[in-house]
Amino acid sequence: MSFDQPLPPFNASDPTATFLNSSCLDLLLIEIVPMAYRLVNELDDAAEVAAADRSTAAGAGTGTGTGTASKQGAGGDAASLSTTATATATGRKLDDEEERDAVFYRLETLGYRVGLGLVERFSRDRPRFNDTLDVIKFLCKDLWTLVFRKQIDNLKTNHRGVYVLTDNLFRPLSRMSTDAGGQAVVRAQPFLWFPCGIVKGALAALGINATVQAESSELPGAVFQIKTIPAKS
Repeated sequence: MSFDQPLPPFNASDPTATFLNSSCLDLLLIEIVPMAYRLVNELDDAAEVAAADRSTAAGAGTGTGTGTASKQGAGGDAASLSTTATATATGRKLDDEEERDAVFYRLETLGYRVGLGLVERFSRDRPRFNDTLDVIKFLCKDLWTLVFRKQIDNLKTNHRGVYVLTDNLFRPLSRMSTDAGGQAVVRAQPFLWFPCGIVKGALAALGINATVQAESSELPGAVFQIKTIPAKS
């Protein structure tokens, strides 16, 4: 497997070093969103089946304890229990908001681990950052170039812990086509959740606790909003 050439300030003279493969990252970003949706729904189905099994076992135990019950009554209880179990197993699915939150959490968590690892690997030879703004600039220039092959196009801050990063040609969205009806932006939103996790993990590795949100109003652009969380005194 061939890897892209390292970018400054990374140490290219290290013969044992491995660097980010942008092609593999592209494939990961394409596949990770449908995978997360599939996992969330499969786990929900498994939880419903487990709940039905527990309900069935509890009902069977109750039936055994009532030895004086008539066969007709027992038959009626069994039929009712069977109906309840079936309803539980095939009952209410996650609604859209619950599914969205579960997928967001899964993707952000995966991205968070990636961000931690990237910063630990690629910032170890750098001098210590002086303040939060220096960290954000490192994120916008070095880390963004490493992961997404270009720097952030615009950085704004209110100097009170809020930073807005604008990427006019965000790589994970660059190959998405628009469709009739204006749903392309909506469908692209989940593909921003994993990068949000990368940003959050990268900041955490550098000692900054923050929330990260992203949105796209027009493909392939993306806007990331970072809100730092002050440390408790």
